[in-house]
Amino acid sequence: MNCKNCNNEVTQNYCPKCGQPARLKRIDGHYILHEIEHILHFERGILYTIRELITNPGQNIRNYLSENRTRLVKPIIFIIVTSLIYSLVNHFFHIEDGYVKFGESTKSTTGAIFKWVQDNYGYSNIIMGIFIAIWTKIFFRKYGYNFFEILILLCFLMGIGMLIFALFALVQGLTKIDLMQIAGILGIAYCSWAIGHFFDKKKPVNFLKAFASYMLGMITSVLFALLLGTLIDLIIKN
Repeated sequence: MNCKNCNNEVTQNYCPKCGQPARLKRIDGHYILHEIEHILHFERGILYTIRELITNPGQNIRNYLSENRTRLVKPIIFIIVTSLIYSLVNHFFHIEDGYVKFGESTKSTTGAIFKWVQDNYGYSNIIMGIFIAIWTKIFFRKYGYNFFEILILLCFLMGIGMLIFALFALVQGLTKIDLMQIAGILGIAYCSWAIGHFFDKKKPVNFLKAFASYMLGMITSVLFALLLGTLIDLIIKN
């Protein structure tokens, strides 16, 4: 028989060219449990990734970029999963309903854009990461990392930021104590510290540059959304 993936001839249990099994097992309950265990497994899984990014983010992300890309969860998957966790906590406790209003979402394109941001944290975090990556590249250009490597760095760090938000949202939902402003401060502090840690933790100025990069990236992304919404509204009206 021929491999269903690469059409190479298969004489044993696996394709000698691409490694595809000759016959795929049917998807059942055991398969689903195995996939969940694979994601949550402490070694080379999301829990392991979280631990490494909290304890030693700089070294671990540098290793991911240049040495070993199997120890940590893929960065895009990581930020989407962590954003989903926050979205589920927020949906259950309705945390943002108390301080985020989108009354203009049906009246302007800008409001619709920010409503989309709220409903799609995984994708919106990646977009905001692009702006932060631009500023980080400017401030740390002498280190030689390209834009896409910096974007990978930010996917990891912003994923941890979403977990910080999720944790504080959960506590706020259970205790009814307003904690989200504290979560915001801790999220920014963590990302600034981790960016500085990634480039060179021995230079205090790097942490200030990291904070500036993060804040300017956030501000630029908001201004871009406002500008885009305003331009679209003007085009529609004309």
